[in-house]
Amino acid sequence: MASIFTQIINGDLPGHFVWRDERAVAIMTISPIKPGHCLVIPVEEINHWDDVPGDLSAHLMHVAQKVAKGIKAVYQPRRVGVMVAGLEVPHTHIHLVPVDSLDDFDFSKQKPAAAEELAAEADKVRRALVELGFAEADLD
Repeated sequence: MASIFTQIINGDLPGHFVWRDERAVAIMTISPIKPGHCLVIPVEEINHWDDVPGDLSAHLMHVAQKVAKGIKAVYQPRRVGVMVAGLEVPHTHIHLVPVDSLDDFDFSKQKPAAAEELAAEADKVRRALVELGFAEADLD
């Protein structure tokens, strides 16, 4: 059975996209630690991050760097933290979290967000990315 991320990528389930290219997407997580918490996900369903081919791994990190620039523009955190936890969904994904301290990496702070809230946050990040010149974020 396809992972929840594959179902979102294929349009079978709703998702709040901020980036889409032929190899990767970035979406808002439904249970953010902080507003702006995004996931960068390969289109190809690969369970373990250490099984991701090197060229795709490099592409995912490149996308994460670009999306982080949009997050920084919108939320102005000290940093955008990167984490690969891999426990929640058996489909590789990179967490991007706007952080001001190490305490901001606490997954116990995750709270479900309403679809309207996620849509609004995604729109802010997408607009920032488009303003930075990233056509992959122009999803309208």
